Amino acid sequence: MPVIVPDVPESAASAPATVEEARTRRLTLGVVVVLVGVLIAVGIPAFGVWNVLLKPETDVPAGRPVQIEVPAGADTKTIAGILSSAGVIDNSSMFRVRSRIDGVDGKLRPGVYDLKTGMSFGDVVDQLLSGPPIPYVKVIIPEGFTIEQIGARLEKELGISAAEFNDLALKQGAAFAGEYAFLGGVRTGSLEGYLFPKTYNIPEGSSARDVIAMMLTQFGQEIEAVDLADASAKNLTLHDVVTIASMIEREARVADERPLVSSVIYNRLGRTMHLEIDATIEYILPGTRPRLLNRHLRIDSPYNTYMYGGLPPGPIASPGLASLEAAAHPADTGYLYYVLTSTDGSHTFTTNEADFLKAKEKSREVVP
Repeated sequence: MPVIVPDVPESAASAPATVEEARTRRLTLGVVVVLVGVLIAVGIPAFGVWNVLLKPETDVPAGRPVQIEVPAGADTKTIAGILSSAGVIDNSSMFRVRSRIDGVDGKLRPGVYDLKTGMSFGDVVDQLLSGPPIPYVKVIIPEGFTIEQIGARLEKELGISAAEFNDLALKQGAAFAGEYAFLGGVRTGSLEGYLFPKTYNIPEGSSARDVIAMMLTQFGQEIEAVDLADASAKNLTLHDVVTIASMIEREARVADERPLVSSVIYNRLGRTMHLEIDATIEYILPGTRPRLLNRHLRIDSPYNTYMYGGLPPGPIASPGLASLEAAAHPADTGYLYYVLTSTDGSHTFTTNEADFLKAKEKSREVVP
């Protein structure tokens, strides 16, 4: 049965903005027409083409900067999947078909690329055919790192001055607030907690400010996935949530316990109990995870949650997405205490001090 396409008045039609767009439309139409015929011939409804080739696979807004890595030896199918997942292209199947038609299948070069969401096929292929513009250094920033730990790693891996990085990140956070709205609630001047932990491909020659901007941009993208409605209903700000998440990151060693640790923090805040989080004491001591002594609990610092009630002034480390989710959505428990009781890093959680003290005795037998 013939398909009748109504005429469209010239005044209602919009001309392609560029030669590339015009070519893209012609090729896309040609591919669709051919495949519609094939699908109909084998008994598959024509609307199947929409799901296969034209249906957008992401709803990420166009124009956002993203960084992707094409692994060595990756085929076009793998590359299309990477591009689609990042929102650089709308549809991975269409990208594969276009790559075959244009003769670039198997010619796209591996490397790290700075792209944008919603790019045209031609623009993406041009860059992937040319190859990465500049060399990058892969730097791993683990979850739970503090700014000083990040600075030390950047100095080792990239040659960026740790002193310069720490000065910018710990004292000049306000200089970044105009570009990153989520920093509006920060009053300490520190970016602690907002430098998102992940594996970064950092261009050689980057400055301390460049890296901070990269990590803040990543935080902004990650926090969009976190529903803060429940926390907001409890009169907690984003800064509060990041602060709670940082404590969870440093306290929880088993992934499943993050929401439980979060529930203890929320429950103690609700009862106006001191949080008594060991990680906040560790934050004000030099070194990484120093052995805590009773005298350390008497250090006069707003980060000392044994001495001062409520939340500390700000985050104590860089939390990952799982800890941010746990901070926004604590488990529904009556727990008020927890103590490390296993060499695998798991805790015993209790609702009262008596059971906590019993668990603490067990902890001394199991954990050195």
